[in-house]
Amino acid sequence: MSETGYLPALRFRLLTGLYDPLIRWTTREATFKRRLLEQVALRPGERVLDLGCGTGTLALMAKQAQPAAELVGLDADPAMLSQAKAKAHAAGVEVRFDEGRSNELPYESASFDRVLSTLFFHHLDDDVKRATLAEIARVLRPGSELHVADWGRPRDLLMRVLSWQIRLFDGREPTRANLAGTLPRLFEAAGLSGAGETARLRTAFGTLALYQARTPTRSAHLTPD
Repeated sequence: MSETGYLPALRFRLLTGLYDPLIRWTTREATFKRRLLEQVALRPGERVLDLGCGTGTLALMAKQAQPAAELVGLDADPAMLSQAKAKAHAAGVEVRFDEGRSNELPYESASFDRVLSTLFFHHLDDDVKRATLAEIARVLRPGSELHVADWGRPRDLLMRVLSWQIRLFDGREPTRANLAGTLPRLFEAAGLSGAGETARLRTAFGTLALYQARTPTRSAHLTPD
């Protein structure tokens, strides 16, 4: 942790300016973010949170794919948010960017139709993952969805070898659930349902997996007469 209580996306603040080209070159960014948005299938009028939005690439792609949706991006790093706002201004795209922590979301309960997150959960220790997922479940409306793209369990020797780069760079504890493939269990433990991996891609850093889960519908909370 830094003195601000979080780690910059590339661990060292001096590397923040390199974030966009590094992610673009090493993670098949355009491919996995496009596939995630195809999975999400945004509809007009939906309110969408991009959690751990970084420099705003996904939020901008989502707004461009569905201009009638309301996009909000949240990140704890003001340097990343500054880049996100500059990119939105340059693209002429209206996206709101907020500064805040994932385990203390500054939003009302049941105020979003979708929560999206890419390459974020592997930065969080398990207790922060659980608190973050509890907050996601709180801000999602009944029957709404969480969609995640992040490092997942490697399925062959090459991906296992490459995934050690993630563990060495981000630490054993934050990456353990990701590389063990147990993120869906954490989603379910937070009260989300139907959690599972939907796709995976091979990258220079290992397996990148797509996940989805949803909140129960309101009727699921009602008790019979």
